[in-house]
Amino acid sequence: MGFLLTLCLVLLFTKLAGHFCNRIGIPSVIGELLVGILIGPALLGWIKPDDFMHYFSEIGVIILMFIAGLESDLELLKKYWRPALAVALLGIVFPAAMGFGVGEMFQFSVQNSIFLGVLFSATSVSISVQVLKDLKKIDTEEGATILGAAVVDDIVVVLILGVMLSLMNRSAPGQGLPMWEVLLLKVFFFVVIFAASKWLVPWLLNLSKKLIAIEAVSAVSLVICLGFAYFAEMLDMGAIIGAFFAGVAIAQTDYRKAVDEKLETIGYTVFIPMFFVSIGLNMTFAGMSKHFLFILVLTVVAVLSKLLGGALGARATGFKGVSTLIIGSGMVSRGEMALIIAQVGLTSSFLSEEYYSSVIIVIIATTIIAPLLLKATIMKQEKQLNY
Repeated sequence: MGFLLTLCLVLLFTKLAGHFCNRIGIPSVIGELLVGILIGPALLGWIKPDDFMHYFSEIGVIILMFIAGLESDLELLKKYWRPALAVALLGIVFPAAMGFGVGEMFQFSVQNSIFLGVLFSATSVSISVQVLKDLKKIDTEEGATILGAAVVDDIVVVLILGVMLSLMNRSAPGQGLPMWEVLLLKVFFFVVIFAASKWLVPWLLNLSKKLIAIEAVSAVSLVICLGFAYFAEMLDMGAIIGAFFAGVAIAQTDYRKAVDEKLETIGYTVFIPMFFVSIGLNMTFAGMSKHFLFILVLTVVAVLSKLLGGALGARATGFKGVSTLIIGSGMVSRGEMALIIAQVGLTSSFLSEEYYSSVIIVIIATTIIAPLLLKATIMKQEKQLNY
């Protein structure tokens, strides 16, 4: 019954850590990661990676990606699609190119360098939303552009990751198939997902509303999430890809708000904290000092690449002055998306165990730096407006 103690410790410590992080203005996800480091093999050694942690964390990451899909408001793209698209694409190109350059500088393999670039192309939707809400900038042109760009960024990076998992992972089920067959499977995946999202998902949710059963809509939504995840995994796109698009599909229905509230309760109460703690459990400080230069260089590159890419994209579509820096700053945080991709990279051998902990530290650094940058640029704008 040791798993009961594990669950007790994880839930207690993650909620305490979340409380203290929120009190001092740091995203609570950072506290959950630190809990994994504190009670894991890196420090106290109270909890070790095992099957229980593995399965719960797998469910956690699927639910997390499902919620990310639910929070991806595609309506924003209709109004701010030009600046959002420019910011998102340049905010992907710059980190991808510069991240690849860092990998080459530190003599990574070409495959691992490409993955490093993709990893730092991600942007955290939830952290951007929370910061903008706290600073009361969610309904400004800059806020809407950041959110729209984050939606595009998530979708594009998830697509790139799915293709990478299929074409570059040696253990992929499609290994050995001709390239045209592999690509045909990808096209088949998206055709089925599009059709299911347009017709099957709304029909299933409407049907669930008629069922005389407790929380039928939430249960059917979870069925859709897990079904999409399994289908994606079956076609070697990765379960997280399917879960993300399941969330996007439900987000386009009238059930979005109700499902989001219920699934957030399920996810953030148990499973999602287990995922973030499991990431911390895999960290080690052994040999960290020899990677100090790598951590420093990658942190600078991670911050500047998103800041410059986002700012240039904003400037190219009509924004000027501090507004471009606000938008660039809003794209800096990597948060959950990068943590998820890093975990995928570790299990798929795109990211070596030697550099895994260093990369996690850089992700944490960007997640802390982003709100500070965003706040500083917004204060600068308000100061200019007051004059």
